[in-house]
Amino acid sequence: MAKLTHLDETGAARMVDVGGKTATDRKAIATGRIIMSAEALSALTGSDSAKGDAIAAARIAGIMAAKKTGELIPLCHPLGLDAVALDINAEDGALRATATASLNGKTGVEMEAMTAVSVALLTLYDMGKALDRAMVIEGVRLLHKSGGKSGEWNAASSS
Repeated sequence: MAKLTHLDETGAARMVDVGGKTATDRKAIATGRIIMSAEALSALTGSDSAKGDAIAAARIAGIMAAKKTGELIPLCHPLGLDAVALDINAEDGALRATATASLNGKTGVEMEAMTAVSVALLTLYDMGKALDRAMVIEGVRLLHKSGGKSGEWNAASSS
């Protein structure tokens, strides 16, 4: 049976020791979306928004958050990321954020990709809440990870 890696044999929280691991190329892709009214969607995707380019602001916020994941999630290692890319696209009644984080290192970047998505979506909520306080952030999840001892993993398709 698998065990939680962030708990020691007594059940106490601990940071995983990655000192003996070999550095490998690692990549993670995460996604999530924010559902909103047509009015909010139009305002957030329009270049005439009173708050400026909301998509650009959310993209920058997500990238900045990925770089600070080790400060936000208590047992995450601080990582020197090689790259973080964040795409935000309109869907029917929603905006979808998809982040890709990568590095050559001793631990994965799944948390960085999911943090980027989460903060980008929270930024969009903040910028659009005057028009729609009922927006819903949903489906933040890992789509793909590669590298390290466990190799490649891909999420099962979902609708």
